Amino acid sequence: MTIKDLKPTLVWNIFDQITKVPRPSKKEGKIRQYLLDFAAEHGIAVKTDAVGNVLMSKPATPGHEQAPTLIMQGHMDMVCESNNKDFDFENTPITTIIDGDWVHADGTTLGADNGIGMAASLAVMADDSLVHGPLEALFTVDEETGMTGANNLGADMMNGTILLNLDSEDDAEVYVGCAGGIDTTVEFEYKREMSASDCHWFRVELANLSGGHSGGDIHEGRANSNKLLARFLFGLQKKYPVALAEIDGGNLRNAIPRAAHAVFGVKVAVKEDVVVDFNKFVAEVENEYKATDPEMKLTIGTADKPEFTIDADTSVRLIRSLYACPHGVISMSHDLENLVETSTNLASVKMKPGNIVLITTSQRSSVESRKYDIARQIEALFLLAGAKVTHGDGYPGWAPNMNSPIMKIASDAYEELYGIKPAIKAIHAGLECGLFLTKYPNLDMVSFGPTLRNVHSPSEKMYIPAVDRFWNQLVLIIKKVADMK
Repeated sequence: MTIKDLKPTLVWNIFDQITKVPRPSKKEGKIRQYLLDFAAEHGIAVKTDAVGNVLMSKPATPGHEQAPTLIMQGHMDMVCESNNKDFDFENTPITTIIDGDWVHADGTTLGADNGIGMAASLAVMADDSLVHGPLEALFTVDEETGMTGANNLGADMMNGTILLNLDSEDDAEVYVGCAGGIDTTVEFEYKREMSASDCHWFRVELANLSGGHSGGDIHEGRANSNKLLARFLFGLQKKYPVALAEIDGGNLRNAIPRAAHAVFGVKVAVKEDVVVDFNKFVAEVENEYKATDPEMKLTIGTADKPEFTIDADTSVRLIRSLYACPHGVISMSHDLENLVETSTNLASVKMKPGNIVLITTSQRSSVESRKYDIARQIEALFLLAGAKVTHGDGYPGWAPNMNSPIMKIASDAYEELYGIKPAIKAIHAGLECGLFLTKYPNLDMVSFGPTLRNVHSPSEKMYIPAVDRFWNQLVLIIKKVADMK
């Protein structure tokens, strides 16, 4: 059995097509062409804007022309994470595997975030048996690495007044708010020094951490590979002179880093002591994270002598500040139970040309002032360490409207279908809804979707029964909106 055999057939067949189209963030050309070809094949009106967003539109079924125009919205791009460092996300299709009631990919992210939202929107646009008012389907670019599409959406792209964001990850839940976010980047400029000839060189590596979404999974307390690597190196620096030649960890700002490594040298006389220290460190960390990161793998081995190292002063400041940099939940909401209010993710550490170590962190909060507060705390920390710090433009949160008409319709639809009143929630992850409101302030919005787990990691999976419920809820919402006058 393949995913094309699952029901609802139309949704799964379109999702299967989407998995075969490469779509990394900022490289959405192939998926955009797929959308344009899909519209042409089904006779659907379509247009694009200057940044590459795509909007399809479909007239109402007869008798429902006076209903408000409904927008279905999802994003084209996907987070590209793989257990195989050589996997080419720009040219290679995703391979899907059915495992009981779940679908996952073969060692990579599945891309159900947000491929399933795209598939559902396209299925609605292609299915002429559905009852609906005027419909629009918006597909945005670069949601995962900057929300570029939503931030630069053409002011005249949409005509609808009701928007269904199909980018949430829990069945039986309707989301009416989300956190805002801002990225902070840090640059350490270093001097290259010739490697000492009297050192023993090690490569330490952390791999197979659980990782996950830096918004949706941040409350799980999962290990951060950058934090753990800095912790080990800081402990060594307190005891021995350490020559740091290489450091690397994490990739994406919105993914909890799953792997990191460093190459460093110590005096030959203490090399055995370093191995003892590392074994103690492994025992401590495996015990601390046995519940959240059971597959964690930490190794140390001899490395070839590098040609250059980072100068000692910068190395010390870099490791100290990485170890001190906060990661995880900063505060919980006082308004909504069990909602993370503010968090930060120490996302990546990369050595760049020009003798630069580039650090990326990502801050989120449902309170705008707290978002900027934690970003400035990160700034202050790295300024004290002598680094250069800059902040991105960020994106606004989406404040809940508990009197939203579409919220009631979405809730009633699920309860009518399944006898369960869905939970009304806000999400700590970032959604594009807040940005839509800046140009379309009268939009009435909700977000919902099927159950996904471990998004932004190669462990991403989607619950098959929830996809059917998601589709049925979407179809009924559309019908209820069609009956509005």
